Amino acid sequence: MVTKLDVSNRFHKLRIKFTTRHGLLGDYNYKYLFTPEIPYLNKTDKNAHHLQPFFGLNSDMPIFLGILLGLQHALSMLAGVVSPPIIIASAANLDDTQSQYLVSASLLASGILSLIQITRFHIPKTNYYIGSGLLSVLGTSFATISIVNKSFPMMYANGVCPIADDGTKLACPDGYGAILGTGAVCALLEMFLSFIPPRFLQKLFPSVVTGPVVLLIGISLIQSGFEDWLGGSGCVGTICPSSSGPKAAPWGSAQFIGLGFLVFVTIVLCEKYGAPIMKSTAVIIGLLVGCIVAAACGYFSDSQITAAPAATFLWVHTFKLSVYGPAVLPFLATYIVLMMEAIGDITATCDVSRLPVDTEEFDSRVQGGVFADGVSGVLSCLFTITPMSTFAQNNGVISMTKCANRMAGYWCCFFLLVMGIFSKFAGALLSIPKPVLGGMTTFLFTSVCASALAIISKCRFTRRDRFVLTASLVFGLGATMVPDWFDYVFTYDGDNKSLKGFYDAIILVCETGYALGGIIGVFMNLILPQEDIDYENLDILEGSSSSNLEQLELENIHKKV
Repeated sequence: MVTKLDVSNRFHKLRIKFTTRHGLLGDYNYKYLFTPEIPYLNKTDKNAHHLQPFFGLNSDMPIFLGILLGLQHALSMLAGVVSPPIIIASAANLDDTQSQYLVSASLLASGILSLIQITRFHIPKTNYYIGSGLLSVLGTSFATISIVNKSFPMMYANGVCPIADDGTKLACPDGYGAILGTGAVCALLEMFLSFIPPRFLQKLFPSVVTGPVVLLIGISLIQSGFEDWLGGSGCVGTICPSSSGPKAAPWGSAQFIGLGFLVFVTIVLCEKYGAPIMKSTAVIIGLLVGCIVAAACGYFSDSQITAAPAATFLWVHTFKLSVYGPAVLPFLATYIVLMMEAIGDITATCDVSRLPVDTEEFDSRVQGGVFADGVSGVLSCLFTITPMSTFAQNNGVISMTKCANRMAGYWCCFFLLVMGIFSKFAGALLSIPKPVLGGMTTFLFTSVCASALAIISKCRFTRRDRFVLTASLVFGLGATMVPDWFDYVFTYDGDNKSLKGFYDAIILVCETGYALGGIIGVFMNLILPQEDIDYENLDILEGSSSSNLEQLELENIHKKV
C-alpha cells in the first residue's frame, strides 16, 4: 500500500531531478562525446573516455544525457529500420503514398516493440517473461528482403499480382499482405523455441550453422544495394531514375558512382576522425552528406515530400492478410536465424552492460528476449510491416558511451515514434536519390556479412567443422549467384493450383540461398559427429614424439568435454 510518505518522497526526488544541475546534466563528460579525434589537436584527451562514469541498467541517470544518448541510439539504427520497407515497397511496386506509409509504420513499430523488449513483462503464474529487460531494441529484419525478392516474381507469374496488358507489373498490395500473413503465422515457431533452454538451442544451431546463413543473407542483399549505387536497381541498363527524372543519366554513369562513393568516404572519415557520437551514427552522417551534395547538384525531387501528409499512424493503410504457401519454409528458416541472432545479441548486450552471462537470470533474459522477438514477429506483421528482430548495432553505442541504462532506451523509442508519426520525414527518406541510398545500403548489407564472419570465427574449425561449413555454402552460394538455377526442374503447367503451389514452394526454398544453406547445415551438423581428435593437427605433428601426440589427444578430449 502506497502511503503519503512514499508519495512525498517520490515527488521530492522528481523535483530534485528536474530542478537541479545534477539531476538535469549530472557530471558526465559531454566534451568527450562531441570532440572529434583530429590529429595533433586533441592528443591530451586521447584516453579521456576511460574516465566516463558507467550507467548500469537501473541506475540514476541525468535527464539531458538520457535524451542525448536515446537520440544517438535512434540515429544509429535509423538506416537499418527504414531500408527494408523502401526496398520491399519497390519490389511490390507500391505507389508513393503506400511506400511513405511503410517507412513511417516501420519506425512506429520499432518504437512500440522495442518498449516491450526493454521493459520485460512477467507472464502470470509462470517462470517466463516477455522481453529481455535490457537496452535492446528491435528493427526491421533484412532477412525478409530475400524472401520478398524471390516471392513477388512468382506472384506475378502465377496471377496473384496484376500485370497490365503491355506487360507492366502493377502495384501488388495483396501480395504484400500475403507476405505479412505468412510472416505472422511462421513467427509462432520462434515463440515456441523460446521456451527451449538456450544452451540446447546453441548445440542444435551452433555458429557453424548460423554463421553461413547470415553470410548468405548479406551476400544476397549486396547486389540490390550496389545496383542502387550505380543508378537504381529498377533501371539496370537504362536511363535512371527515368527519362524524365532529375539529372537523368545512363545506369552506371560516373556521377552516380561518385555520389555513392561520397557516402562511403564520409562513413570512413567519421570512423577515423569522428567524435564518439559521430562514429555510432556514421552511416546516417554519410547519408546526410550525400543528400546535401545531391540536392546542391539538382538530383532531388520534392514531389514525395510535398505529397506526404503532415502526420500518420499505424493502419492508415491496410493490406489483406493471407498465407502464401511457397514462402512458409523460407520464413521458418528465417525465424530460426532470427532466434539465434537474438541469443547472440542479448548475450553481447549483457556483456557490455556488465551483467553476468552464466546465471539463471541470464537464461531468463534470453528466454524473454527470444519470446519478445517472436511476439514482435507477429505484432509487426499485424502492424502492416515485415518481421522485426533484435538489432546488434546498439551494443556498440552502449560500449562506447558506457550507458546501459534503460532510460536511454525509452528515449530512443520516443524519437522513433516521433519520426514515424511525422510522415514528411518518410517522404524525405523516399526522395533520396538511389545512388546516395545505394552507397548507404551497400555498406549496411556488407556489415551483415562482416557480422557473419564474426559468428563463423567462433567455430573450433576442426576438419569436421570445415566440412559442414563447405557443405552449407555449396548450394547456398550457388543459389545466391545463380538465382534461377531451379526454375527448369518442375515444368508442370496444368490447372491443379495446389500442385503448382507445392512446386513453387520447393523452387522458392531451393532458390533462396540462405534457406537452402541453413537446411543443409543443420542436417550435416546432426549426422556428422564432432571428432574426438583433430587428425589434421596430428598430421602436422607427424614424426613428433609419442608424448606430444598423447598431449594433443588429451587436449582434444578436453575440448569435447
